[in-house]
Amino acid sequence: MGNLLRVLHCKDEAYDEIFLDFEDARPSEHEKEVYTQVSHVLSFAPGIIKELESYKGAGGPIREAIQNPSSDEKQKEAWDAIIPLVHQLKRFFEFSLNLEKCIQELLRALTSNDQSTTQHLETKQALAKQFAEILQYTLKFDDLKMNNPAIQNDFSYFRRIVSRRGMNSSSTAIDYNEGQFISTELANKMSLFYAEATPMLKTLSDATTKFVSENMEVDNERTSEVLSTMGNICKVMLENPAHMERFQMGEDTVHFCLRVMVGVIILYDHVHPSGAFCKGSKIDIKGVIRVLKEQHQGPMIDNLLNALRYTTKHLNDDTTPKAIRVSMQPNS
Repeated sequence: MGNLLRVLHCKDEAYDEIFLDFEDARPSEHEKEVYTQVSHVLSFAPGIIKELESYKGAGGPIREAIQNPSSDEKQKEAWDAIIPLVHQLKRFFEFSLNLEKCIQELLRALTSNDQSTTQHLETKQALAKQFAEILQYTLKFDDLKMNNPAIQNDFSYFRRIVSRRGMNSSSTAIDYNEGQFISTELANKMSLFYAEATPMLKTLSDATTKFVSENMEVDNERTSEVLSTMGNICKVMLENPAHMERFQMGEDTVHFCLRVMVGVIILYDHVHPSGAFCKGSKIDIKGVIRVLKEQHQGPMIDNLLNALRYTTKHLNDDTTPKAIRVSMQPNS
C-alpha cells in the first residue's frame, strides 16, 4: 500500500504518485469486519455472472404453450421450463439486495468524518478495491441483462400464468403450486427490478442515495467525493506509464480500471444533483473520454462508452458543455 493520496481539488500532475492497489490490497485490522462481510457476498458474484452468461430462456416452450392453449402437454412443458429459470432470477434479485447492503457498509467506512476522503482511500484500500469490484460486477451484470430479453420475457410469462391460474388449476398434469416459492410482494419487487434497463446500477444508485439521506452525520459531499476521487485516480493511473508497469496482471487490470472508472462516473452522475458532465464537475470527463478512446477499440470499450451515453442521467442536460456532448457521440 503506502500510497500517498493528494488532495482532491488538484491538477493531474499531483496524482502522479497516486496508486490504488486493485490487485493485491490486503485488509488492515480496522477493515477486517466490513471486508469479511463483503467478501462473503462477493464470493457469489462469479457464479451469478456465469449463470447469467448461460441464461438461454424458455422462449421456445413459451411460444408453443401460447400457440396451443388447449394442450396440457405444451402448458406443462412451458411451466417445467420456466420454474428453474425463475429460481435463477430470484437468486439474481436476492443477490442485488445483498449488494445493496454491502455498498452502504463500504460507504459508511469510506465516508466517516474521522478522516478525509483521501485518507480513507489511503488507509482502506482493501475496502476501496471491494467497492471497485462491486462496480465492475454491476457493469457486467447490466450489460448481460440488457442483451438478453429472455430474462424479462420469462418472468412476465411466469407472472401471467400465476395470475391466470391463481395458483390453483383443475389440470392434473401441471402442479402450479410450484410457483408459490415467490410471494406476490416479492414478485412485484422482482418485476420492478427486471423492468429496469440497468437493474444493478439502479440498485446501487438507490442504495447510495438512501445512504446519504439516512446518514445525516455524514457530509452530503463526502459520498460524491469518494466517487469522483476514485474516478480521477483510475484515469490518471491509466494515463501514467509508471503505474501501468506496476499492473502485475497487465491487460486484465487495465480493463478492471476502465470499468471502475466508468462505473464510478455513472454512479456519481446518478447521485450528484448536478451530475458528472457539467462545467465545474469534480470528475475530469474530458480526460476520461480521451483515455477510453485511446484504448484499443473493441467490444468492451464500445460497451463502456455506450454505458456513459445511455445509462447516465445528465449527459444531455443543458449544463453539459457542447464539446463533451459532441465527443460522446458515436463515431466522433
